[in-house]
Amino acid sequence: MTGARPLASLVHSFFIDHLVVVKGLRPASVRSYSDTIRLLLRFVADQKGTKITKLNIEDLSFEQVLGFLRYLENDRHNHIRTRNQRLATLHTLFEYIASREPEMLETCQRVAAIPIKRAAPAETHFLERDEMEALLRHLPRTGRLAQRDHTLILFLYNTGARAQEVADLRVGNLELGEHASVRLHGKGDKWRTCPLWDQTAKSLVELLGTSNKPRAADVPVFRSVTGEALTRFGIYKIVRRLAGHLDNARINRKVSPHIFRHTAAMHLLEAGVEVNVIRGWLGHADLTTTNRYAEISTRAKMEALRATEPPGSSVGPRPRPVWRSDESLLNWLSSL
Repeated sequence: MTGARPLASLVHSFFIDHLVVVKGLRPASVRSYSDTIRLLLRFVADQKGTKITKLNIEDLSFEQVLGFLRYLENDRHNHIRTRNQRLATLHTLFEYIASREPEMLETCQRVAAIPIKRAAPAETHFLERDEMEALLRHLPRTGRLAQRDHTLILFLYNTGARAQEVADLRVGNLELGEHASVRLHGKGDKWRTCPLWDQTAKSLVELLGTSNKPRAADVPVFRSVTGEALTRFGIYKIVRRLAGHLDNARINRKVSPHIFRHTAAMHLLEAGVEVNVIRGWLGHADLTTTNRYAEISTRAKMEALRATEPPGSSVGPRPRPVWRSDESLLNWLSSL
């Protein structure tokens, strides 16, 4: 082994070359990696009694990683799921180090062998159909933001989109013609197409029609009062303002943008829609089981769309709920 090798350039290339260029991760994902590695570097620097800028590659030892994981649980009181997410980030980091620094291979192999801890699935919370219908009925109808807010809630429910997907939505991603649909840019730089209810499409047309700006393809669909694209936090604040009254302390339910994703999935399931259709709808196919699932056709999605049309539409009677107690399906739903 040669002399001490500074860590800074390796971490820099991990983010810029590997995460951004090679893996093509989006800014939100890169920030998640950054949070974990920032905590790791602070921890190691404290343990070594030195500055982060003075750390060397050899300072990232197997023992330091184990100590860091204990620190997350015992000192920061991270949940096991959070600990596991941060460990997954470390696995990626040390896999990259192994490819760049052969002398670190043994350490990297030991870190890669640190197992994910078993954790109970997160509780699955969603809005019942009558709660969702009541929320849509009682949303404010007047005021300069009423149209935007109503459209936002309806869009979240219709598509099951993640908050970041909504924040990234642009006019060019919408098709508001006879067969209305939206293209959503999701995790892993993947795109998916979701059909839109007639009333969602109509609400979007009205929302975009109230804008004084040209409807160019790159114009954000959901904007703040200053005309900028809503951020994830901005979407969260709107949802809390409009639907916070639906919190339920008895079942530990707090309404957030993500609860509409669970709600969409649950209502599709209750309508008798096949699980793989919902996977395609929500863009949540597990990479380890992708080969077991066929690509969901637009026709299947349109059939699912008709099965969950909101009240007031001319659809026939809805199928009876097909499940509420299947533990494996509930666990899957909680992972969305």
